[in-house]
Amino acid sequence: MSGHSKWATIKRKKGAADAKRGQMFTKLAREIQLAARQGPDTNFNFRLRLIVEKARAENMPKENIERAIKRGAGLDSEGGQLEEVTYEGYGPHGVAFLMQAVTDNRNRTVSEIRRALTRGGGSMGESGSVGWLFESKGYIVISMEGKDEDKVFELALDAGAEDVQFGEEIAEIYTDPSDLQTVRQAFEDARYKMEVAELTMQPKTLISLSPADTLQVLNLVEALEELDDMSKVYSNLEISDEALAELA
Repeated sequence: MSGHSKWATIKRKKGAADAKRGQMFTKLAREIQLAARQGPDTNFNFRLRLIVEKARAENMPKENIERAIKRGAGLDSEGGQLEEVTYEGYGPHGVAFLMQAVTDNRNRTVSEIRRALTRGGGSMGESGSVGWLFESKGYIVISMEGKDEDKVFELALDAGAEDVQFGEEIAEIYTDPSDLQTVRQAFEDARYKMEVAELTMQPKTLISLSPADTLQVLNLVEALEELDDMSKVYSNLEISDEALAELA
């Protein structure tokens, strides 16, 4: 199981998602607004469709979703102010961070990110300093409860997926970004439950650390994710089974 899903599993077990649901809705609303700039119709705007489905899965109220779409599409006076910005940096022990934020004030956002990195033993990086370590991929997580691994593997490859990794109760499927919709539709047609279907940044190489050092890095990841403007935090940290056992 990749570091991405292991970190998500840890947070679910800690109950962090429920405790911060209001903050989650705010972040989702910003992502919806940004995606809606390409058009308010989810039938033609695939990025918007993915984010709206994610919002629904998190039980975001329908009126909040619709309001965010209208703002993003410029259908009311409060839309059109947000922008998506990518920042690069380092965590403790040389771990690379790629951070995506949605903001209406770049100065505020970069100041908050720099402060969090410094406090966590990391630092900001120049543009391009770590971006080359990551590549864009389509990413799908399938619940494996009662499912056959061979069938999931075959369906994924037949639909055009590049890789399938099986973990604890889930399958992680990676695709070329342009094939995400096709592979997602294949699993939807086959009535598989998808926990995640989104574009992600996958590290090309991973750094493995001791459990104690891994915890230090993950504490910084959590601090960054708690920032209001932060959308996604990607790293090339590999979370070992030993570290996962200690964290759990």
